[in-house]
Amino acid sequence: MKKQNMNRDWIATAETLSQALPYLQRYSGAIIVIKLGGHAMVSDEALETFARDVVLMRQVGINPVIVHGGGPMINSMLDKLNIESKFINGKRVTDTETMNIVEMVLSGNVNKNIVQAINNQDGRAVGISGKDAKLITCSQDKPELGLVGSPKDVNPEVIFNLFENDMIPVIAPLGAGVDGQTLNINGDTVSGAIAAALKADRLLLLTDVSGVQDKDGSIITELDSSQIKSWINEGIISGGMIPKTETALMALEGGVRGVVILDGRVPNACLLELFTEHGAGSLIRA
Repeated sequence: MKKQNMNRDWIATAETLSQALPYLQRYSGAIIVIKLGGHAMVSDEALETFARDVVLMRQVGINPVIVHGGGPMINSMLDKLNIESKFINGKRVTDTETMNIVEMVLSGNVNKNIVQAINNQDGRAVGISGKDAKLITCSQDKPELGLVGSPKDVNPEVIFNLFENDMIPVIAPLGAGVDGQTLNINGDTVSGAIAAALKADRLLLLTDVSGVQDKDGSIITELDSSQIKSWINEGIISGGMIPKTETALMALEGGVRGVVILDGRVPNACLLELFTEHGAGSLIRA
């Protein structure tokens, strides 16, 4: 009986791989930008699974780019150092002292943990920030927030060079102002700006919810940019989903073919989205 069960498992695996063939062909050579956040970052098991999925993507010809956040880790370090955070409309005011901690956590511990997780799966990940090779130049649109920037110019050449050398870029959401000053950037915003600069096929925003919900609380599997704008105005899309959907709109306007908001708590969420008919989140098209 045990052997029969094993045979059924193997057959199911083979059938799954066979059914994935059209999607493997569809995405061969594609650029997929993934914003890593939420549960997938704070759970060692989830990060290991995510890293294996990323290496598999690269193995089948996809060019993945990982952009990560790190808010909870920054908060934890600031608390340990007794540095008080001030917020304006929910956004952290970043002074020089806070910026030093932000850069240390994002470019150091968080970035290198993700790089190591991917390399442990025999991938070839390289950790960089938006400061490296002038990848992201920022403007300070809200000076009251201090050292917080918005992407003004993205130079994707460094990422294309990494692709050519079979590398997987892992990018910390930092940039430089026009004067060279280090600036903190929202991770979702960075992922959208980079996806647009690369004209990515997909931007995947991993979060801790199942996707975009309608007014009845049901998950919508596919919607367009006009629906997003309407639902934001009507208050159907609210809270933390607003910046994610606004990032989706920005990316689509920049030339990204589709943006998916998907549940990073689901194992293999990225593979489910890319390589199965069902998908794993809310697909937003222009």
